[in-house]
Amino acid sequence: MLVEPEADAERLTLDQAVAEAVRARLAAGPRPSPDAEAIGLRQALAGLSPDEAAAVRAVLGRIDAAHGAPLVVWGGASQTLAADRHGLKARAAATPEQALEAVRQGSRALMDLTPAKAWWGRLLADPELRVVGALPDDRNGLPRALLVQKTPSGPTGDDRTFWITDSPASDARIVETMSASGLAAMPLIAAGGLKLFMLAGYVQPEDARLASAPGALSGVIGAAALF
Repeated sequence: MLVEPEADAERLTLDQAVAEAVRARLAAGPRPSPDAEAIGLRQALAGLSPDEAAAVRAVLGRIDAAHGAPLVVWGGASQTLAADRHGLKARAAATPEQALEAVRQGSRALMDLTPAKAWWGRLLADPELRVVGALPDDRNGLPRALLVQKTPSGPTGDDRTFWITDSPASDARIVETMSASGLAAMPLIAAGGLKLFMLAGYVQPEDARLASAPGALSGVIGAAALF
């Protein structure tokens, strides 16, 4: 015989409070820029346990998906990361070119970092498109995908900047040269004769410390917050 579960008024009240908070947050709308969103998120996560932070990020990520520009993904890692962070609203692009064109038309794109495609090198010639996020976005590993959109991100107080060079020098030599200019660099990926590095902090494209950076073709393509 089936037994009806007992009413759990306490947990129902808590669940309803979550639902009301989600409704109110959706009604409040998005913050004006990626850096404002990152700063707000960092404040919301302060003091939470890993499980609590994961739950809050899942809810806020789906709220961001509802508020933000349409999300396009390219690559298997990006599909997985986007589903984890934003739910299943993303549209898959067949090629990096399709994903970047969608960004030019007003979408945002989460795109795999893979040695097979140096799509990120194209951002040097198209400063209208900027990296504003990198997933995973914690300190425990390297990014596997970059988020690109038209609206750039300002500094959040804890960022990493993405910088490209075509220098044939070894990664160690490039890191040493950048360090001499006051920039902490870490190699991320190389493809198509280009190398992508992460620079500690928020570094603007016109930063004077980049004037002596190695490479005939080099430059900053955006920055992303760390959590």
